[in-house]
Amino acid sequence: MHINYWTELKRNKFGRIGLIMVSILVLVALAAPFLAPHNPWVYQGQPLTPPSEEYILGLNDIGQDILSELIYGTRTTLLVGVSVAVFSTLISLALALAAALGGRIVDRIILRLIDIMLILPVFLIAILVAIYFKPGVVTIIIMLTLLLWPPGARILRAQTLSLKERQHLTAASSFGAGKGYIVYRHLIPDLYPLLTVNLIQMVRRTVFMEAGLAFLGIFDPTQKSWGLMIHYASEFIFTGAWKWWLLPPGLLISYTIIGFALIGYALESSLDPRLRRNIHYVGH
Repeated sequence: MHINYWTELKRNKFGRIGLIMVSILVLVALAAPFLAPHNPWVYQGQPLTPPSEEYILGLNDIGQDILSELIYGTRTTLLVGVSVAVFSTLISLALALAAALGGRIVDRIILRLIDIMLILPVFLIAILVAIYFKPGVVTIIIMLTLLLWPPGARILRAQTLSLKERQHLTAASSFGAGKGYIVYRHLIPDLYPLLTVNLIQMVRRTVFMEAGLAFLGIFDPTQKSWGLMIHYASEFIFTGAWKWWLLPPGLLISYTIIGFALIGYALESSLDPRLRRNIHYVGH
């Protein structure tokens, strides 16, 4: 018996709003070349030109169209957010399964590793690593993946250890089922709800981290990023340019985080019996 999460998202008003918000972001990212009115890397005119009919959000300090930058920045945000979320969730899942199936010694080693990683100042380490290495998109994805997996791993480990003791898994083991069979036919399907929620919440956290690093200037300057836009716009905070240059990327970062947060809330509601009502199940 499994919950139909797609049905639950559509039934939950917060889930519907979150899906619409995120869907708009995905469409904008995919259609960026068609939606952007200008090439965001090309000089368009007088720097800091205010909004006009031709340049809806004006131009930045080097004469590039701000609206086009915003549109292309959506691609960077979703690429980094989704990539880190997927890779970190896979690491968390692998460690959780290893802890559950590898014996007490392996479990203790993994638990100590998780505990050590959880107490590390993630943002400070991210800044130091990004400064030392070339702060490109790939570097940011790898670095954040290696730093953001511990919370998910701790939750998945606890759930995997709990699932391991359930009767149907004990019965499967007693009938000679191998570890591979137990993992792919029982553990992973039972962990799917937590994996989904962890994935969504990780996207939200990564978007915030990427924007924070870019705001500090720790990002590839040749890429279009909302955080980088805020970084450059903050230098002109005492001019009128901040109204059309600094506010839009800040609002879009908030919009993205809220969209994924609403989806995560809806999924958590469907998982928690205290929060959900009138759950629909597959096969009934």
